[in-house]
Amino acid sequence: MTVSGIISALVVGLIIGALGRLVLPGKQSIPIWLTILVGIVAAVIGTFIANALGVGDTGGIDWIELLIQIALAAGGVSLAAGVYTRKRVS
Repeated sequence: MTVSGIISALVVGLIIGALGRLVLPGKQSIPIWLTILVGIVAAVIGTFIANALGVGDTGGIDWIELLIQIALAAGGVSLAAGVYTRKRVS
């Protein structure tokens, strides 16, 4: 993977992770690195799901793919917040 590929993966992960946090109500007590990690994973899995459904490459902005990625990021952030805060309290 090239340096530009790594940087773009971090940027996409940050954006998708942040959007995932925005759609969740309340405050999530997880660090930014975990948000980025969840965002990257959600972006990759969301792309695979969108391609499997046949909506991944429309030639323009892939709104359905983006919605899938944000929904996965919201679920991932919610799960990570629950596990991370429970682990820190124990």
